Amino acid sequence: MNSFEVIKTVRVTEKATKQSSTLNQYTVVADKRANKIEIRKAIEDLFKVKVVRVNTMNVRGKLRRQRTAAQGWTPTWKKAIVTLKDGDKIELV
Repeated sequence: MNSFEVIKTVRVTEKATKQSSTLNQYTVVADKRANKIEIRKAIEDLFKVKVVRVNTMNVRGKLRRQRTAAQGWTPTWKKAIVTLKDGDKIELV
């Protein structure tokens, strides 16, 4: 997998924004099959920063209903919290 396949998007939430400003941690959505080493290499290649630590978790899909009584599930996805070296920063536009 290349770097663009490993990293899907960067999550911009209130918690992620606070972590990025205080702890220098960024939350990304990664491919479900990617491991920590692949995520580390992809972040370093895409953003030209030094990664100190990668924490991952699999987020289970939620039960949802849409317009009918039939229910479905949102997809499961992998969340990765990436800690960068002091002084490094990812510019989110």
